[in-house]
Amino acid sequence: MSVYLRLTLIVIISFGSALAVFSQSAEKSDPLVRVLQSKGILTEAEARAILTNASPEEQRDRLATLLRDKGVISATEYDSLRAPAVSSEMKTITAEYKTSSPPPPVAPEPQPAPAVIAAIAPVRLQGIDSPKREGLIPDIKLGTGARLKLYGIFKTSLIHDSSSPQGNDFPLPLLAADTGPNNSPEFHLRVRGLRLGANFEWLDPAPRMTITGKIEFDFEGDFPRVNNRNITSIRSSQPSLRLAWVRLDRRFSDKNSAFVLFGQDWSPFVSSTLPNTVENTNFGGVGYGAAYTRIPQAKFGFNHKFGGSRDFQFEPEIAIVLPAFGNLPADVANQLAFGERQGVDSQQPGVQGRAVFQWQLDKAASVAPAQIIFSFEHAQRTAIVTAANVPVAFRPAFPSGAEVSSDSNGYSAEFQLPTHFVTLVGKYYGGSDLRFFLAGQLLSNFNDTAGLTNTATATSIDGASAVVFGLDNGIPVVAPQRPVRAQGGFVQLGFPLSRIFDADPKGRNAGWTAYLYYGGDQVFARDARRFGLRGGRSDLFSGNIQYKWNQWVTFAYEEGYYRTRADSRTGLLPLFRGIPSYTTHNIRSEFAAIFTF
Repeated sequence: MSVYLRLTLIVIISFGSALAVFSQSAEKSDPLVRVLQSKGILTEAEARAILTNASPEEQRDRLATLLRDKGVISATEYDSLRAPAVSSEMKTITAEYKTSSPPPPVAPEPQPAPAVIAAIAPVRLQGIDSPKREGLIPDIKLGTGARLKLYGIFKTSLIHDSSSPQGNDFPLPLLAADTGPNNSPEFHLRVRGLRLGANFEWLDPAPRMTITGKIEFDFEGDFPRVNNRNITSIRSSQPSLRLAWVRLDRRFSDKNSAFVLFGQDWSPFVSSTLPNTVENTNFGGVGYGAAYTRIPQAKFGFNHKFGGSRDFQFEPEIAIVLPAFGNLPADVANQLAFGERQGVDSQQPGVQGRAVFQWQLDKAASVAPAQIIFSFEHAQRTAIVTAANVPVAFRPAFPSGAEVSSDSNGYSAEFQLPTHFVTLVGKYYGGSDLRFFLAGQLLSNFNDTAGLTNTATATSIDGASAVVFGLDNGIPVVAPQRPVRAQGGFVQLGFPLSRIFDADPKGRNAGWTAYLYYGGDQVFARDARRFGLRGGRSDLFSGNIQYKWNQWVTFAYEEGYYRTRADSRTGLLPLFRGIPSYTTHNIRSEFAAIFTF
């Protein structure tokens, strides 16, 4: 058949379709069918099959289908002829839907109740295996193909401290400042514990690649100081970033995989274990043994599955991190601008590493795997003194200014040992200048002026450090800055009370748990004394009981005994209630309602 004839037929069919649309009777015969029958293209039986019991749209569809089957028109031409009809039908369906009542909502299928009450899982069980491709069940699918899962937690706490000299709604080491005439007791009702986050997954074309991400923030940030919030700033805490990273995993075989992570995540050093405490602003208290931090990093890791009856796995990791020390600029404007700078002024990145050993310690149902973790860290800081700030007597020796550096080095051993009746979690850490990891009684470094004469002090370029100049056997020098050495750790026992007492997994008593905690942190006394009169050792005894009412709501109560002791029993002592004191304590009570989603 000639191209001209094919095009003519298409025009005729389209014209006939237009006539059919405006037909007032669904039983009226399509004249185009009769024309094609008279030309011998259609038989009488075929024409009758097209016209019988059919609306104009149906007649046109039947005709187009028959012409396609005869080879008169191509598949593409057939689709182009049917498209208007589909569109018309869709418009009709849409119109009918809009004018009718919406269908009743489908009730979600009830989640099956657990056969056994789960044992207590560690707060930070390391997910060392590669995430499963398309393992994220999304709440939202973005147009870019990203799969998005939202989550959050909101906590309201009623808190009483018998002694909180610094006025915070979370505990800090004591003896850092004097109190008033009493212990500085305080009451807080805190609602800043709002945390929101999202997990992401992007589907890479390569079937062995998995791309995941996370972003999380909370409202534990600062309070505003602007005209429309000055008076009410206490109820207007501002959001701050907690986590933000993207991770690429490549599975090489069933036993071997590797990953790379870019962004801000938990530090590989000393942050692999955390206690389960109701006070989770700083997981029991900064400077009380639960050292941890989050930090910008580029992290690389490899995982190998040995398998066996205990499913043994091993994962080493190495990370390049932002060198951070927590030495705050004296000028608030500078801190708002760049946070801190002594780490980056060293011109070298920090390095951290971690090795995780994982196996199934208890094979009972609903028990998480056990882990032993070893980690290390190294970073360097530099304090800079500009020429203008060099003491006058030392300017001839330091005409361009001066620099002095010190290192931070740390190591840790951590463990998470879940069983069906008790879960044991803990860590030990040691090192030097661990302030940024919220350890070492928050002390960083000191000027070692031993043997120096005619000393003079200058302020560093950021105002965060005092740098000492002096004479060493008559030679002008800068006093070396030494890091404060420290050690500490914690141990916590978690008891799944409902499982121990064989509660009904489907009943309201299935969510009872209890925890006992002891943690301590201390600096070497001879290093602490360089800072003057203050505490050198702090420890915490605490216990809490939690009741998970359902999957969204938990009620919890915690009692803690926080104690700080000075670095020396003799000589000058720090003040407490205006009295020189070797030790003091804070009894902290907290009741919380926790909502998760």
